[in-house]
Formats: sequence, structure tokens, C-alpha cells
Amino acid sequence: MLTFEEYEYTRPDIEKLQTEFKTALEQFKQANSFEDQAAIMEHINMLTSDYSTAENIMYIRSSIDTNDKFYQDERDYFDETGPQFQALQSDYYQAVISTPFRAQLEDKWGPQLFKLAENAIRSYSDEVLPLLQQENKLVSEYSNLVASAQIEFQGETLTLAQLGPFKESLDRSVRKDAMNATADFYASNEVHFDRIFDRLVAVRHEIATTLGFKNFTELGYIRMDRIGYDVHMMEHFRNQIRTHVVPLAEKIRGMQRRRIGISEMKFYDEPLHYPEGNPQPKGSPEWILENGQKMYQELSRETGRFFDYMKRKNLLDLVAKKGKEAGGYCTFIDNYDSPFIFSNFNGTSGDIDVLTHEAGHAFQVYSSRSIGIPEYIWPTTEAAEIHSMSMEFFTWFWMDRFFGSDAERYRYAHLLESVLFLPYGVAVDEFQQRIYDHPDMTPSERKAVWKDLETIYLPNRDYDGHPYLEQGGFWQRQGHIYEVPFYYIDYALAQICALQFWQRSLDDFDGAWTDYLALCQLGGSKSFLELVATAHLKSPFEDGTVESIMDFVSDWLVEHKIF
Repeated sequence: MLTFEEYEYTRPDIEKLQTEFKTALEQFKQANSFEDQAAIMEHINMLTSDYSTAENIMYIRSSIDTNDKFYQDERDYFDETGPQFQALQSDYYQAVISTPFRAQLEDKWGPQLFKLAENAIRSYSDEVLPLLQQENKLVSEYSNLVASAQIEFQGETLTLAQLGPFKESLDRSVRKDAMNATADFYASNEVHFDRIFDRLVAVRHEIATTLGFKNFTELGYIRMDRIGYDVHMMEHFRNQIRTHVVPLAEKIRGMQRRRIGISEMKFYDEPLHYPEGNPQPKGSPEWILENGQKMYQELSRETGRFFDYMKRKNLLDLVAKKGKEAGGYCTFIDNYDSPFIFSNFNGTSGDIDVLTHEAGHAFQVYSSRSIGIPEYIWPTTEAAEIHSMSMEFFTWFWMDRFFGSDAERYRYAHLLESVLFLPYGVAVDEFQQRIYDHPDMTPSERKAVWKDLETIYLPNRDYDGHPYLEQGGFWQRQGHIYEVPFYYIDYALAQICALQFWQRSLDDFDGAWTDYLALCQLGGSKSFLELVATAHLKSPFEDGTVESIMDFVSDWLVEHKIF
């Protein structure tokens, strides 16, 4: 069995691919039967999988080592060819929705494929191809700038991820210095970050207006495949968070301040939950991986087989190192049926969060990898985050393996952070809507927008006078804003769903797990709201959903004497 290191990368010949794709597409249009069209679809899906396979192998290897010139050059190539391939897909989807055999194709694949096809058509035209290429290059420029961070700290040269443990230090001055070191990196590159985002906003607005949209907010919702809900429902959801979560989050922060024994809560105190220190994994990355394998073997037969597969094929690159991109992700390599998990372990409890969160994504795509068409391997992103965030809670019962006697403290902190995230998550979304609704803002005006949103969603955050943060620069570290606009609220929507799975698992673990497993197996064959209903969860948009979940969390915290 091949390991990831043995997976073959071949640069796609875009001209050859265009010729073969267009020939197949012409055959699809001229086919005289549903059966013939279905067979041609399989060939087109194979071409799509070939391109996706090469792109994902390139992306993984280029993000593991941003100093690898070969794969950085390949990344530049895909920045150019990606929009060209998108053009082919747009033509294909136009043929799919207009075929005389559409009813039979819908019977075979369901309506979701056609909704996705319509969005793909609406978000592309040949006129915007050069603009899409510009957008890709700017996103890559942002990623490489963040990855370039080399921060001198306590006699070492560290990446942003490697600063993580110092931000949880029991020594308040060390926490402050580590937080400020991160902020100082962004501040020293502020002009560069401003310039990249200025150009991104301008390019995205031009793409949107060229395609006939009023602004990029409208196009952003189409790109994100927001099916069955709109911007007004999202605004209503944000209002629910403001009403029912912000007060609880502020109560949690007050409780945290008293617990760690400080008179005023500063920004650099937020990561520390306990006066004796946050729970940390009790072993090395290799030890974490071994215990993760045992955990997934015990959780279910399906998860055991999945994680054995991941480990055997070296489909995890977990440890922070110089030249490695920041953050964590899961992707899928089509032709090798392989999820891949990328992260930056740094010795904090976040390592376990990654092991469960990204493994939730990987388990879902592993479960739906044979679903039949590329469009359904993954669900839309807000649904995909249900799998990852819910896995964090389903694995609660195995945290003793990683934290020993500190496991209960880990669970408390994890739940508290799940609540504390929600106001920030919706603030990021509202920030993007305001920015793209008013694309002519200056960099300083955008920072003023962020400061205003902090007063609404994070009203007691105190940056202790750091000038860059005080003027509203914090958002520039949130890669989603640059790289995948309008993505971030997906985590907040999914968190409300994950907390429902958590609540159910406390009373009926097997029943909750059965619904979760079925949800993973459905992949992207249904829309977000349809998947939520199938999993017997309440819609986050529904009045009362957020309030009821926050009431349960609050009662649980009281019962366990956290408040």
C-alpha cells in the first residue's frame, strides 16, 4: 500500500485537459439517452478527479515546506490554471442543467447537484478569468507572508505556531510578551497586509460587478453555496448570538478572571483558564498519535478502520516547523481515496483539538469517498464543520488518554472556548459583509469597522495599549478573511449543531453517534439545512435554537460548579 510520500505528482497539461474535457462535453450534449450521458459524466468526473488530485498533492507539499521551490512554482501554475479549469466546469454545469434528460439525472443524483451547478455558473464567466488569477496570486502572497514569520523570542527563532505554548504560560509577563510578539509581526508587516487586502477587495468587487452582482457580498454567498438561506437569515443568526451568547461569554470571562487571580482581564490573559496552567498533553506528538489511534479504535469500528488507514499511509503532517504554513486543514486526494490532515502541533491542548477537529473532517470524507460524483464527496462548508466540531465532543470520553488527571479540566475549558468562540466567529462575518458592501473603504476605515464590532461582540477585550491592536488590526491574522471570504461564520453555525450533538451524547451517546455516522456518509448529497434535519438537529436560524443551547450550557456549568 502506497504512503503519501509515494503518491505521484504530475503537473496537469492544461491545454491537453481542455481538449479532452471539451470533447467529452460535446459528446455529452449530443448524447441521445440518459444512459449515454451518465457514462460520459463518469469520464468527465474522472478528468475532474485527476486535476483535483494533482492540485491537492501540490497544495499539501507546498504548505508543508514553503521554501520548496519546485512546489511553490507549481502553486503559481495552479493559481493560473485554476480559473481555466473553473471555466471548463462552468461549461459542463451549463450542459447539465439544460439537458433534456435532467429529470432522470435528478432521479439518480438528487437536486443538490443542480443547485451546486447553478451556483458554479453564476460565479464564473470568461470575462473574469484574469481577475480570478489575480485573486489566487494575492491569496498565495498572504499565505507566504504569514509563513515567513521568524520571531526572535527567549533566545530562539520561532514561527507563529511555535509561540503558542508561551501564550499559555503561568508567567503573565511571558504571556504578554508572546502575544505582543505575534502582534508585532503583523504590525511590522501592516502595510503589506493592507496592500494585499486592498487589492483583494478591489479585485473581488470587480469580479462581482462584472458577473452582474451589486457587490461581492452577493457573489460571496453564491461561491459559498449558501443554499436555502440568505444574508437576512444570517443577520438574524448573528443577532441571536449577540443576544444570547455575548452575555454568557462575558460571564465566562469574568469567572475566568477570578479563577486565575487577576484584577483586570487583558487580551494576553484570555488563553489561560487555570491558575495552575492549562491542561497539556502528557506526551510527544508520536505518543498523541498512538493514543489517538487507540481512541478511534474504541470509539467505533468505522473510526478505527479510518484512523488505521490514515496512520498506515502517513496521511498526517502534524508538527510545527520552520517554513511550514500556519494553521491546520484537511483535504482529500481523489485518486488515492485519501484524506490528509495538516496541522502545527506545539505542545498545547490545541494539539488534541486538531486531532479531533481535522479528524472529524477526514472521517467524513473517508466515509463518503465512494459516493459516486466529486460534487458530493464534501458537503458545503457550514455542513462540513458540523463533522469536525462534533467529533471534538464525541471524543470527550477519551480525553483521559491524553490529559490524565487533567482531563476534566480540559473538558471544561473546551466547552468554555466553544462558547467564547461564537461572538468572535460572527464578528468576522459581519466585518466581511460591511467591507464588501462598502468596497471603497480605506485600510484605516476597515480597522475602525473591526474596532466597532469588537465593542458589540467582544465588549470587554483589552489590548493593554498595544497600538496595532488598539487601532483595529487584529482581524489581519484571520486567514479566512483573506483566503476564503465569508467562510468563517460556518464554524459558528456548525458549533450550534455540534453543541446539540454534545447535549444528546450526554443522555444517549449511541443514538447521537448513529445520527452523526449517517450524516458523515451522506457527504454533500444534500444542502446544509437538509443535512441538519436528517441528523435530527435544530436549525441554527430557527428562533429559540441558540437560546436553548446556551441555557443548557449555562445549567451544565452551574451543575458542575464552573460558575
